Amino acid sequence: MFKSRSHNEQNAEPTIDKHALIFGLISVFLCGVGFSIIAPVVPFLVQPYISNPGQQAIVVTLLTSAYAFCVFFAAPVLGALSDRYGRRPLLLLCLSGSAIGYIVFGIGGALWVLFVGRIIEGITGGSISTIFAYFADIIPPQQRTKYFGWVSAVVGVGTVIGPTLGGFLAKFGYSVPMYFGAVITLLNVAYGFFFMPESLDKRNRLNKITFVRLNPFAQLANLLSMKNLNRLLISAFLLWIPNGSLQAVFSQFSMDTFSWKPAIIGLMFSIMGVQDIVSQGLVMPQLLKKFNDKQIAILGMVSEIIGYCLIAASALFSFYPLFIVGMFIFGFGDSIFGPSFNGMLSKSVDSSEQGRVQGGSQSIQALARMIGPIIGGQIYVLLGHAAPAFMGIILIAAAIPVLYKRTQVSV
Repeated sequence: MFKSRSHNEQNAEPTIDKHALIFGLISVFLCGVGFSIIAPVVPFLVQPYISNPGQQAIVVTLLTSAYAFCVFFAAPVLGALSDRYGRRPLLLLCLSGSAIGYIVFGIGGALWVLFVGRIIEGITGGSISTIFAYFADIIPPQQRTKYFGWVSAVVGVGTVIGPTLGGFLAKFGYSVPMYFGAVITLLNVAYGFFFMPESLDKRNRLNKITFVRLNPFAQLANLLSMKNLNRLLISAFLLWIPNGSLQAVFSQFSMDTFSWKPAIIGLMFSIMGVQDIVSQGLVMPQLLKKFNDKQIAILGMVSEIIGYCLIAASALFSFYPLFIVGMFIFGFGDSIFGPSFNGMLSKSVDSSEQGRVQGGSQSIQALARMIGPIIGGQIYVLLGHAAPAFMGIILIAAAIPVLYKRTQVSV
């Protein structure tokens, strides 16, 4: 999907299929909108089915964990299938499943129905890993970190619009954002069906899918045994655990600590998207001129620690300005860690392994986001509202030396 500009120039910079790039960017934008539009209203949808208000945070985090649990088992399967049959059919399947999950979640009627909605969405929740594999197909290795930065920025635009729109739509009913998310996702499916080009050349496809490649535990063991990947993935795992916890308890934290409503919660969620836009559009290009991927990732991790410190302080003192500043700093760290991590990851393997590695990475992230909300919900109830942020400080502080010592990848 990428080629030289001139056959007469050996050093010519490769060009990228514009149609594939445009579709990929539209896809991640709509994924950002569709996913984030429901975030501000989840606690309010759960509330009617909970008799004990003290248990509401646990149920909200369990819904997040149920989604992550399904992604953990489904991601390697979807990654292997995309390596064998191409990115296009798997991506369309994943997006269709997400739309069905939104609709079921919006219909509700009982707590178990909400879990069914999250399970359906989780089973087809490999769309992000498939999209990253798609970009790895169409972008030459030396340009991937830059374009993964673009991807993060476009996701950021979607996550700016999504939560704010979700908070506004909640005024017409807490289920309305779910239905709107389903419509947005189905529009993306329709666009992809008619215009999405296949990115994986048949010559680069996997010849045969083995059972080992479909087993998430075998995939994790295999990936972690690779010297150029193990420290990278372990450090990311330690970072994703508290990040998953923060994402799961964010709305509940805002309700309990500051008595915020969906509109304000949605606006706060948008901070993360704003950080992506600013960081990828202005900061990341400058960082790439001076630092390598690993140094940028460590800078992002340090920023997240500072953000967690301020979030914890906002809970201890019930002072929301600290929470807002903390989220800005945390969002900056998260926005520069993501593209640098994906850049290092994609450069570690060749084209035929991109789906497998991205799917394995998605499984590890899902495992962390399954564990994180469960731990976060429990310590939130037992130890106080600041406890999940303190967990973030400790785990990311442990992750930095792991990443710092990791084996360099070949670019």
